[in-house]
Amino acid sequence: MHPKAGSTGADAVEPLAWRPLGATDRVDDADTVEQTLVDIRQKIYARSVLGWFARWRIALVVLTQALFYGLPWVNWNDRQAVLFDLGARKFYIFGMVLWPQDVIYLTLLLIISALGLFLFTAVAGRLFCGYACPQTVYTEIFMWIERRIEGDRIARIRLDESSLSLHKVRVKTIKHLLWLVVAVWTGFSFIGYFAPIRGLMADLMAFALGPWQWFWLLFYSFATWGNAGFLREQVCKYMCPYARFQSVMVDRDTLVVTYDKARGDPRGARSKKVDYKAQGLGDCVDCSICVQVCPTGIDIRDGLQYMCIGCGACVDACNEVMNKLEYPTGLIRYTSERALQEKLTAKDVRRHLLRPRVLIYSVLMLLLVSVFIAALATRTTLRVDVIRDRGMLGREVAGSLIENVYRLQMLNASEDALHLTLSVEGAPGLALKIVDGAVSSTTLEMASASNRIVAVVVRAPAGTMASGPHSITFVTKSTTPDGKLLTEIREKSSFIVPN
Repeated sequence: MHPKAGSTGADAVEPLAWRPLGATDRVDDADTVEQTLVDIRQKIYARSVLGWFARWRIALVVLTQALFYGLPWVNWNDRQAVLFDLGARKFYIFGMVLWPQDVIYLTLLLIISALGLFLFTAVAGRLFCGYACPQTVYTEIFMWIERRIEGDRIARIRLDESSLSLHKVRVKTIKHLLWLVVAVWTGFSFIGYFAPIRGLMADLMAFALGPWQWFWLLFYSFATWGNAGFLREQVCKYMCPYARFQSVMVDRDTLVVTYDKARGDPRGARSKKVDYKAQGLGDCVDCSICVQVCPTGIDIRDGLQYMCIGCGACVDACNEVMNKLEYPTGLIRYTSERALQEKLTAKDVRRHLLRPRVLIYSVLMLLLVSVFIAALATRTTLRVDVIRDRGMLGREVAGSLIENVYRLQMLNASEDALHLTLSVEGAPGLALKIVDGAVSSTTLEMASASNRIVAVVVRAPAGTMASGPHSITFVTKSTTPDGKLLTEIREKSSFIVPN
């Protein structure tokens, strides 16, 4: 018979993967599999906790959700400030308009994010998981609703173990209705990043959403409801890949939530009036509150485990108990393996944080962020690509002129309309005309945040150039209504003179 998750004592089965610091014993694979199945079937009733790290989690929940729910409603230049319009292939991010050609910026952003994750993990383990991961954030929101409706840990356990009654049905129904409200609003906000949210709201009220909009609204709502309401710690323990590969990114100097075994053991209950040191006891009173507050249901006193998301709930809970007993706090704390083994001071711990791995990640991040900012700052909002008409490489036309035909793919990535003037350089007598139906000119207007394909012909007097290709340059100038030059784009191509 194996003990349940969260049990304590010498016969407790320890988790697979990360082992207690310094442990060398092995766990039989069959026992581990059986314990895992027990953990999956057992519901975790996390106890509420107050403290420094709990306040940080609440602050980050409020901050992240204010951004997520609020950004789609912010306007910028008479449009939605953040909108990823997949149909129009335009990404609006405040004053920037990004096109598919700007995928390099997304690539840089993803690399920076990955390096940031490596850096945070090397410094403080699963810091992102415990405070900013969407799974953690929405689980916190759903658990807050659950506590308000059903009560804290003991009340929820009693309610679930009670027989079916009108009170139980009413409480459960109210809880799930509130969960669904949050889930649906989350799904609506999600698709509001890909379609104008004000129009989306009107369509939703009229039940006039498109098929894909209905699909993503229901899918994301159901995923939020299921993951945050039911799966919870199972996502972190068995579905999230980060939990599996994080062990290669931590070392002896990484700050992780750790139980000070040398100070806390032997564990045991005691009277506050008795000298527990004389009884041979450590500071841990074996109250198991650190297990009760853990959202993944582990016992941190068994050592560092991959299921620990580094939320610090057990730190707050243990410090609260230590304060009541008038013991020093920090029995469970953020510290490193080296600090525990070598009994380092806080100053020494901070000094060991600045190790080669952290410095390399920091330098690489700084370089990439600098490149990213510089690329955005120097980004040209007007782009011109010249494509030769391969069906008509060069021909002689009336008036003893040699003619080549080109297509200019033009993109205006700014939110201002542009007045453009086109010309061509590179050989004597070259002349360019924009062909737009029956109208020929050298100027055109580009609407804001638009792209356009323009057909142009370039002519030169016959006999002024030898047969074969000749290098030429297309010059596109963007000017203000009063003639002030804004941008000049130069693109090279070739002019072919037939034999």
